[in-house]
Amino acid sequence: MAVYQNYVRDRASKLAILVVIALVTQLVFAAFVRPIAEEWRAEQRAIAAKTPGYVPQRSLWVIIQDPEQEATIIVAIWAIILAGLRFRELRQQRALLGAGYMKLDQGIVILPSDAREYLRQFEQLPPATRDSVLPRVLAAALKRFGATGNVQDASQTVHNVCESESNRLDAELAILRFSVWVTPALGFVGTVRGIGLALQGAELAVKGDTTAVTSGLGISFNSTLVALTLSILLMYLLHEIQLAQERLVLDAENYVDEELVSRLHRA
Repeated sequence: MAVYQNYVRDRASKLAILVVIALVTQLVFAAFVRPIAEEWRAEQRAIAAKTPGYVPQRSLWVIIQDPEQEATIIVAIWAIILAGLRFRELRQQRALLGAGYMKLDQGIVILPSDAREYLRQFEQLPPATRDSVLPRVLAAALKRFGATGNVQDASQTVHNVCESESNRLDAELAILRFSVWVTPALGFVGTVRGIGLALQGAELAVKGDTTAVTSGLGISFNSTLVALTLSILLMYLLHEIQLAQERLVLDAENYVDEELVSRLHRA
């Protein structure tokens, strides 16, 4: 029950972050981005009317002003914040490697009868720390050694638990992976909408009015540009998080082998 409650709390907090980002971004777009983009367009039209052959310049405000780009930016900001929270959590877990767990003097060995005593210190840790990778692996190895008195069983338990922890950390990236996937998808939605608008204005283009066609193609290309650019950034962040998780688990396994398993001895 506690695990389910933690899951619900975690998902609710992340969705709450998304709602806040959406509200703030909507206010920024309504108050600044779209008015600035419209003002820039009016200036460019005025210059073009006075200067034959003038080619309007591109503006970042115009590129990002449409709803698809806004939605893409909202999801991207959400993903960046989630990635930042994940990096902070991994940094806190990595700090446990230097916290001094099982840092015993040279020559001290651990017998099966001692396992319960050492295990007690992990049971007294705060819940957030106790659920981290290193304490979980150490506790599992001590439990196994205390139950069987077999060093090989404890070593195999360390390896198995580390694999399980790696899978658990990877599974917790589900929402971040979703945001990385949905970012280019939103860009493609803008692409389809822009092409649709361009096709609707094809008849007017034949008569010499290309405004609808150019506007539709502008939406199409701008949404694709924004989505693909942001998706590259998010894919890089996801790659770095996965790499940090793999290193954390490998370092935790090596730590337990050196500081615990090497000190285990049968009675």
